[in-house]
Amino acid sequence: MDGSNQSLESEFMLWGLTQSQNLQVLLFVIFLILYLFIVLGNIVIMILITIDHHLHSPMYFLLANLSFVDIWLSSVTTPKMITDFLRKHKNISFEGCMSQVFFAHCIAAGEMVLLLAMAYDRYVAICKPLHYFSIMNLKRCTGLVLTSWTIGFVHAMSQLVAILQLPLCGPLEIDSFFCDMPLVIKLACTDSQDLDTLMNADCGVVVVTCFSMLLISYTYILITVRRSSKAGASKALSTCSAHITVVMLLFLPCIFIYVWPLNITWLDKFLAVFYSVVTPLLNPAIYTLRNKEIKTALRRFKSYFMNHKVNT
Repeated sequence: MDGSNQSLESEFMLWGLTQSQNLQVLLFVIFLILYLFIVLGNIVIMILITIDHHLHSPMYFLLANLSFVDIWLSSVTTPKMITDFLRKHKNISFEGCMSQVFFAHCIAAGEMVLLLAMAYDRYVAICKPLHYFSIMNLKRCTGLVLTSWTIGFVHAMSQLVAILQLPLCGPLEIDSFFCDMPLVIKLACTDSQDLDTLMNADCGVVVVTCFSMLLISYTYILITVRRSSKAGASKALSTCSAHITVVMLLFLPCIFIYVWPLNITWLDKFLAVFYSVVTPLLNPAIYTLRNKEIKTALRRFKSYFMNHKVNT
């Protein structure tokens, strides 16, 4: 039996975050609570933006899509990680492993492009306010969202096709809580250094390009507004700071995992948990706590719900 056939008939064994049984029970409770907050928090944002006509604007349309993407970004790996905390043998099928590789890269790359679309929205709103609604119309916003998913799909397919060609040798053990591209490549029976470099370059095209364009965009926005008025600069900084924070939370872990790997196992696990759990958890909090319109809409929704409950 060659390596390729073996990989198709075998399961992968995940080592998880820790081997301590007591710690795994504690982590089960912690991550279950965090995942519920991720799903509920992002769903609340999506509902608010959908039902509140005050939030029917391009910025909030993109924000609702970001919340949708965040739910899926966390759902690719977190539910499996949570259930594995209660299992002695943390196995995953070959198909399940490849699905994690595909969807993790598809959704993460799509979110990066979506954040770039949100930066473009802020650029038009702040630098070209008179033409904002003519430029950021529904057709363009929808096109930007579809573009983010298309780029994510193409990027993920390039990763998946390359990995499926690899002959894998046992034992198929992965020292992480999910199947990730660099870890699967390490299981190859052949010299995989060139492929690893190629895959990192592929990730680098998406990550570094989006990250650089985002930094340039927000820098240009702040410089442009600062030249016009100090008050405007302060308002622009307040508007963009939430976006910049989200960008840093997502991009920096991905850079150190895929583009500039440090090859430190515990650090890679921490960074993977950070962008798959912490970032989707913090996004609703960042946009809610720093956004007056979202907080006002939340109060209106709460008042409507309470009044409706009293009347019934």
